Amino acid sequence: MESILLEDNPHWLNSNVYSQYIAREALGKALRYMKAREILAIIGGRRVGKSTLAKLIINALLKTTDAKQIFFINLEKPDFIPYKDDPVYLQKIYEAYLKMANPDTSKPIYLFLDEVQIFQHWEIFVKSKYENSTIKFVITGSNSSLLTQEYATALTGRVIKLKVFSFNFREFLTYKQIDFSSSLQKTHNKIAIQRALDEYLEWGGYYSVISNDDVLVKKAYLRQISEDIILKDIVPRYGIKKSMAIKDLFYYVVSNAAAIVNYAKLARKIDIDPKMTKEYLGYFQDNFLISQIANFHTKLSQQLRSAKKIYLNDIGFFSLGINRTPNQGQRIENVVFLALAQTHEEDITYRLEDHEVDFVTQDALYQVAANIDNPETWERELRSLVRTKTDKRKILIVKDRFTQVDTKEVEVFSLAEWLIGLDGYIKGSP
Repeated sequence: MESILLEDNPHWLNSNVYSQYIAREALGKALRYMKAREILAIIGGRRVGKSTLAKLIINALLKTTDAKQIFFINLEKPDFIPYKDDPVYLQKIYEAYLKMANPDTSKPIYLFLDEVQIFQHWEIFVKSKYENSTIKFVITGSNSSLLTQEYATALTGRVIKLKVFSFNFREFLTYKQIDFSSSLQKTHNKIAIQRALDEYLEWGGYYSVISNDDVLVKKAYLRQISEDIILKDIVPRYGIKKSMAIKDLFYYVVSNAAAIVNYAKLARKIDIDPKMTKEYLGYFQDNFLISQIANFHTKLSQQLRSAKKIYLNDIGFFSLGINRTPNQGQRIENVVFLALAQTHEEDITYRLEDHEVDFVTQDALYQVAANIDNPETWERELRSLVRTKTDKRKILIVKDRFTQVDTKEVEVFSLAEWLIGLDGYIKGSP
C-alpha cells in the first residue's frame, strides 16, 4: 500500500513535480470552486485530462498548503480492483495515508479520489467524512448519470460539478506554442493559426493524439479511446450482450454527426431495435462520447420530446467514421458546438421551423458555414438568421476566407477568430 500511495503523491517529496503540466482553462473555475465547502466533482470522458486538472489544482494548493495535507489516489489501479465492491476499503486507504503522511488533522485535508465510480457505494465513505471532518473532497468520474444518481441520494446539495473536455482550440494553440495573446500576435501568426485550425479540425483535442505525428498512431489512439469507453465502461456497466452492435452503432453515429438523429434508420443499419438504439445513444452521452441537443420550443415538454441532433465530444472521432470522404461542414459545426458547450453547458438547442438555425443559446442565434463566397449559400445562411424573429444577437461563423458581408443585422466571424475569442467582430476577409 505504501508504494502505491507514494507513487500517486510525488508532491510529498517534490513540490514542483506538477509545474510542467500544460495549463487548462478549467483551472480558474476549479480553484474558485475549491474555496467552497462542497465536494468538487470533475466529470468528463476518458483521457480528456480530469486527472491532469486535479494535479494542476494540487500544484496551485502547494503554494500555500503543506504537501502532506494533500492526498491523491487513483482508484482505477489494478491493486484496488478486488476491493471495488467494498466501500470500507476506501477507509483503509485513507487510514494508510494518515499513517504514512501524518498530516495535521486539525487543519484542512484535500482528498482527491480519481475515477471514483470504480468503487461501489463510494458516496457512503465520502458523506461520512464530509460531515465529520475538515476534508475538502475532489472527485473525478467518467460517467455523468452514475454520479447524478448518487448525488440525488446521499450527496444532495453537497456537490459542485465541473465538466472537462479535451483541448479546445485556444488550448491547442497554447500546446503548439502559437501566440494569440494580442491582435498584433494574432496577425503575425495568422498563417500558423490557420494551419493549426485545419489540424485541429482533423484530429481534435486529445493530448495523446495531438502529441503524436504518425497518422496511423493518431487513428489507433482515437479508436482505442472510443472502444475503451464502449467495451470497458458501457458494455459491462449496462450488461449489454451485443457488444459488436453497439460498437458499430458508434461508427455510424460518427458519420452522421451534426445531423438530426433517425433512430429507425440507425437501427436498420446494424439490425437492432430502434428503442435499443435510443438507449445506446443515451449510454454514449452518459459516458461523454457524444452530446445530443433538442429542437428549441417555448414549451419545455415539447422541447424534450423533439428530435435530437448529435455531436461528437471530440472532433478527432470523425476520422473513425464509415464515410471515406470527410465532411468539412460537419466538422466545423461540431467544433462550434463544443466551444458553445464549454460556456453554455445545458443551454444549447437548434431551431427547425420554416428555416433552420444551427444553434440557439440564451443570448444568441448561431449559423455555421464552410464559406459564403457562393451567393446562393450566402443568401441561404443569411435568410435563416434574418427571418428568425428574436431580440438575440445573430451570428454567422464562417470557416474559409470570405468577401461578401453586406448586412447590419448579422455579425460575421471567421471560425479561428471566434474560437480564439479576441477582437472577434470581422467584416471582410479574416
